[in-house]
Amino acid sequence: MNTMIRWSALAVVGASAILVPARAVPVVPNFSQGSMTSHTETTQQITETINSMDYSTGYQFSVTGSGITASGELSPGTQATTNNIEGVTSRWVGLSNRPSFRQTNPGAAFQFTETYSGPGLQNQTIIQRETLVESITDTTSIFSQ
Repeated sequence: MNTMIRWSALAVVGASAILVPARAVPVVPNFSQGSMTSHTETTQQITETINSMDYSTGYQFSVTGSGITASGELSPGTQATTNNIEGVTSRWVGLSNRPSFRQTNPGAAFQFTETYSGPGLQNQTIIQRETLVESITDTTSIFSQ
């Protein structure tokens, strides 16, 4: 029975030590004035690529000349082709056959020009541009008490 009493007395002493309030001590700066300087440098590199593609979805056909005649229908025959690339469907129209021409007076002077431009990629322009941005910031703060 004596041991039990001592044990509870020690527990009460330990609990009272925890309940003692702490006191704060104010911090007072020991300077009257000062300054702070900050230096920051940043570098950023930006790379841009512009890829422009011009497509023709049909054909261009022309015939000019003198001293020639068409030996058949002047309108060319057409043929449509359907493509599906990466989920994009396109339909291009091209020539299946073209009219034929002959010299009106064999052996005489003549001039004949035939041009054809089919469907597809007509022009591609790629522009690559790099921009380097450098920024320097110096900051000075002056303070006093």
